[in-house]
Amino acid sequence: MAGPLLVDTAGDVVTLTLHRPEARNAMNAAMREALIEALRAADVDPSVAVVILTGTDPVFSAGADLKESLANGLPVRPRTNAGQALRGVSIPVICAVNGACVTGALEVALSATFIVASARARFADTHARVGLLPGWGMSALLPRAVGLRKAREMTATGNFVDADEALRIGLVNEVVDHERLLPRARELAADIASSDCAAVRASLALYDRGHGATFGHALGLEAEAVANWSLDPAVARARFATTVERGSERS
Repeated sequence: MAGPLLVDTAGDVVTLTLHRPEARNAMNAAMREALIEALRAADVDPSVAVVILTGTDPVFSAGADLKESLANGLPVRPRTNAGQALRGVSIPVICAVNGACVTGALEVALSATFIVASARARFADTHARVGLLPGWGMSALLPRAVGLRKAREMTATGNFVDADEALRIGLVNEVVDHERLLPRARELAADIASSDCAAVRASLALYDRGHGATFGHALGLEAEAVANWSLDPAVARARFATTVERGSERS
């Protein structure tokens, strides 16, 4: 039997698929533990450049498995906080949302580097409808993505936002036809992998460290990073040549 997380490695890209179709890919403890382990393994593997995170059709995920957690009478254990795990890795993670992405799953998606959505994707925060408070970062992540007023609306109503609206409000980066979702995610992964992986990770870390900081502090973080950065001039020249060539091909 397949486990709750499918792991597929193709070259320097690892695709992780939430796989509990009988439960709308609800993230039980076993799935979260497997996801955290797979993310950490990819993060320390020098042969891996990018992770793609998706779900088994027709949904991305219904969020945390409330049947499991409420049956235990306990909140989700901090050590299986999937959102925190995503935010804790330096490797770029493309979240390919293929269908409904609800509550805890939305926190997970927002914790990825960026989101590509199928035209069938829908997003909702239903914590308050169930009588729960978010625990994986929603209160910090959602208003930063869509603005405070829209975040308030989504949380207070629990209403769904479709893919086109998600693109309009800045919740996702791109919307594609459903059949194009994984191919498009792989195209973006290939673009990322063709860059210098160390520079990608360091640049993303600068965005994370500078987000919310004053302009001057963010510039200081950048200056500090540059002062401590080293590169091989020969490698840089070769990369510059291929970058110019790539730009000419795409112009």
